[in-house]
Amino acid sequence: MRKMLGVIAALAALGATDAVAQVQGVDLNGRYQCIASCFGVPGGFAFVTQYGWQLNVVNDAGTPSRAWVDYPGRLWFDQAQQHAIYSPDGMTIQFDGGTIWQRVLAPPPPPPPPLRRRM
Repeated sequence: MRKMLGVIAALAALGATDAVAQVQGVDLNGRYQCIASCFGVPGGFAFVTQYGWQLNVVNDAGTPSRAWVDYPGRLWFDQAQQHAIYSPDGMTIQFDGGTIWQRVLAPPPPPPPPLRRRM
């Protein structure tokens, strides 16, 4: 009986670890641009800061909010009182109300200056 409980506990721990790994593997930190059904100005920017399963969010209207991962792939935004899904690569967040945020990536750094040859 003890062995059976140990096996069940080990399997439960592995299952929880897989769920955490799925969330921890997706980085939602960054700047997003609203591309559909915006809360504020169309094309406005939203900012997400992620701490594990917790998120601090400033939406495209400038309203701060807390959000968290309900389960991998699904978020709850407290201020908007809406669920949202995020893409596996973290590039898109789509709210149940139709709002869509697309991640804005920083431009690549400029190329290094050419080397001068000495004569």
